[in-house]
Amino acid sequence: MFHVVLYQPQIPPNTGNIIRLCANTGCQLHLIEPLGFQIDAAAVRRAGLDYAEMAAVHCHAGIEPCLEQLGTAPLYAIETGAALPYTQARFAPGAALLFGSETLGLPPLLLGRIAAAQTLSIPMRADNRSLNLSNAVAVVVFEAWRQQGFAGASNHI
Repeated sequence: MFHVVLYQPQIPPNTGNIIRLCANTGCQLHLIEPLGFQIDAAAVRRAGLDYAEMAAVHCHAGIEPCLEQLGTAPLYAIETGAALPYTQARFAPGAALLFGSETLGLPPLLLGRIAAAQTLSIPMRADNRSLNLSNAVAVVVFEAWRQQGFAGASNHI
């Protein structure tokens, strides 16, 4: 359905939760190295790696191999401070949703390669830094999936 791309994630439970989210929504997960943990670490397993057999999880040595695999998929960067809220995007099936690491976000050079119309934010109250990564991914994935009528869900209306 969609591709979730995590750029150098640092916190194992976030990635575990996102693996579980991808298993339950039909998204493919792409992890851009270096990771801040071993993918088989107990913390990731506890949070969702037991779902890994139900989710497509790909590890990439860097952003370029990931982008090559994604091919022509529309790429959206979700970044704190972007002018366009994620709710104004029109996500097509197969779109890639790019999220930065929990501590550094996305590097400016990578953000500079993505059109402003495809750089999205999640509205928050003033003076707050950011949402937890797994929460941010869930918010955007469910909006993208909602736009597709929750295609493939077993219990949607």
